[in-house]
Amino acid sequence: MKVVVVGAGGFVGQRLATLLAAQESISELVLIDQVRVVTTAPDDRRLRVIEGDFGDISLIEAHIAGASVVYHLASILGGAAEANYALARRVNIDSSLTLIEALRDRNPATRLVFASTIAVYAKPMPDLVTDMTPTGPSMVYGAQKLMMEAAISNFAARGWLDGVSLRLSGVMARDGADARLKSAFMSRVFYAVMRGEDIVLPVHPHSRTWLTSVETAAWNFLHAGGLDAGALGRDRAFTLPTLLLTFEELVEALRRRFPESLSKVTYAPEDDLVALFGSYPAIETGIADRLGFRRDRDADELVARAM
Repeated sequence: MKVVVVGAGGFVGQRLATLLAAQESISELVLIDQVRVVTTAPDDRRLRVIEGDFGDISLIEAHIAGASVVYHLASILGGAAEANYALARRVNIDSSLTLIEALRDRNPATRLVFASTIAVYAKPMPDLVTDMTPTGPSMVYGAQKLMMEAAISNFAARGWLDGVSLRLSGVMARDGADARLKSAFMSRVFYAVMRGEDIVLPVHPHSRTWLTSVETAAWNFLHAGGLDAGALGRDRAFTLPTLLLTFEELVEALRRRFPESLSKVTYAPEDDLVALFGSYPAIETGIADRLGFRRDRDADELVARAM
């Protein structure tokens, strides 16, 4: 079986590539990114590491041929998309459409697993988010992801493509998270406590957020690649299971993980960041639960897997 990962140099992409490389059923694993992809098994003869732009149709056509599964994780995220609309459009819309249309035209039976986001939901959210909660993104990033969700679902309904979009919550914890991302503080707190560094969080201690570990996120993408099309049915865009935590609960779990840490964690709430990252309600992920996707059990498991 041939598998392709687009965006394999990213945070989730690297971990997914490691999980895929451990699958004996995979005969060829193609890892594509604009940056150099560092693998844990560079001598694995099944690996092909390609450095290039996935918006280049000749590159995509050359490497998707014969693929059973294509994972599409490449994108311009959050604040970076807000700051550079032209770049975000080129990557998140134009190049993404190039990829899914190439699959439609040449490999319609290929399973496409697309990384979407909870940013597709409108703010403020209702008291309970379910699979029936309407979307209404306010940020460029969320709007562009929703556009791709619609295209993939439409192609699937027409029989043009076997695609599914998975909405990720905050994936923890990226060391050295890009400061342009408004959510960067959520990863930074993990490493601040680990290293004994002080940090100020721009939310309240009781602010609530949805989090998942990178290990669990990568496993869920792996799982999606093997799901039977009949099991998916018409459910081609849904939110993955996630853990609802207050920041106080997260910090307490980090203290248990690193009991010798002298890190001082304080709070200086900023209204816009509280609204974006600290005002999450309860959530039910019925579709994902039915299909066997996972969530981290509790804050301690989240921290252990995230680090």
